[in-house]
Amino acid sequence: MNNDRLLSVKELTKIFRVGSLLFKKDLIAVNKVSFDIANQEIFTLAGESGSGKSTFARMLLGLIKPTYGNILYKGIDITKIKSAKEWLWFTKEVQPIFQDPFETFSPLNRVDTYLYDTAFNYGIAKRKEDVYKVVEEKLNAVGLSLKDIQGRYPHELSGGQLQRVSVARALITEPSLLVADEPVSMIDASLRMSVVNLFKDLKERFGLSVLYITHDLATAYYISDRIGVMLRGNIVELGPVEKVLNEPLHPYTQILKQSIPDPDPESRWEEDIQLSAFDIKEFTMAGCKFSNRCPFVMDICREKEPHNILKDERTVKCHLYSQSL
Repeated sequence: MNNDRLLSVKELTKIFRVGSLLFKKDLIAVNKVSFDIANQEIFTLAGESGSGKSTFARMLLGLIKPTYGNILYKGIDITKIKSAKEWLWFTKEVQPIFQDPFETFSPLNRVDTYLYDTAFNYGIAKRKEDVYKVVEEKLNAVGLSLKDIQGRYPHELSGGQLQRVSVARALITEPSLLVADEPVSMIDASLRMSVVNLFKDLKERFGLSVLYITHDLATAYYISDRIGVMLRGNIVELGPVEKVLNEPLHPYTQILKQSIPDPDPESRWEEDIQLSAFDIKEFTMAGCKFSNRCPFVMDICREKEPHNILKDERTVKCHLYSQSL
């Protein structure tokens, strides 16, 4: 793997004001998140619903502004981009793959028109013949052809086919990074692994990097080079996927691993925790966000936020390991 940094996230933070008019609190949805993604790497951000993964993705894609922190892509801080020309460059380079392909495409439009429009709008092709050539090439890369989708509406394709079209559309701009936010969670189980394998194939064939965002630890284990586990806006453990999921250090990661005893790609983590009042309390509480549920909790855990500790080829945000230094 090429270890040159493609993306560097530094202290990225997003704070929302929540509660009633008179009793508002700061909810830190993403808390000082820092990590790098290398060229030709699949990096996974994993965690429960409400952990801050999608908020992070929206900041990376420029859909919401961070409260503070930096996102450096190829050395350029995208949080400071102001010109349309710079933004066009960034959106060509970093392409999203969203969770539900049936929401990505309007039911009133033919699927192939999205691919033609992408090629025209980004100046990838000027003539109609060239557009067809580009679209066919990218569809072939994901195991489809123009004949398979031409003139068809979203409901005429399976979820797996439609998600492959989403990937083909993203490939048209020849990006270096794909941001895949829960890309297989809405796909039938029989088709899920074909899409996961597609990301691995694209990494090897095109030298792409992928930020894979998921709550499914089985596919995370199968697809990833490295993984960061998120809890209430914090990355609590980060490192090589084999280390983190086979020998987890953080008590939260240990509990998550128990939800899938064996790394079986056909299994998935079914738990879907919504942002309830209890969860909001965990976001706003002092100290470690896992202290109310941790079997190893100490007094310091409720009082002081732990630092990131480097241990066994990874970082872990836990007082258990700062005590042992």
